[in-house]
Amino acid sequence: MKVLIIEDEPNAAQRLSKLLLKENSSIAILGNTDSVESSVKWLQSNPAPDLIFMDIQLGDGLSFEIFKKMEVTVPVIFTTAYDEYALKAFKVNSVDYLLKPIDPTELKMHWKNLKHCVDQISIK
Repeated sequence: MKVLIIEDEPNAAQRLSKLLLKENSSIAILGNTDSVESSVKWLQSNPAPDLIFMDIQLGDGLSFEIFKKMEVTVPVIFTTAYDEYALKAFKVNSVDYLLKPIDPTELKMHWKNLKHCVDQISIK
């Protein structure tokens, strides 16, 4: 599974990468973008990943701006410290919403469901 991480905090991006690889060593982290602008550029310039892990608050705005600037057809798992954006997240391509700091046990419990959702979306 090919994953893009959109996260403006380097330590959080690195921690998420480690957690994902620990959970499934076949995951390929394609990259990490840290802003709305860099994420749009990356998504327009590269083949689509299978899944995006996306923080909501980025250095140059809310990640929801990405969806206003382009069509995102890839399933998204929002990772944020704020629960107030959950409803808005599920109005876009969100398949899950994980609160930071991400608990490794919680990620493990969600992983099976997440993989199933991604597989179902990818089939369509």
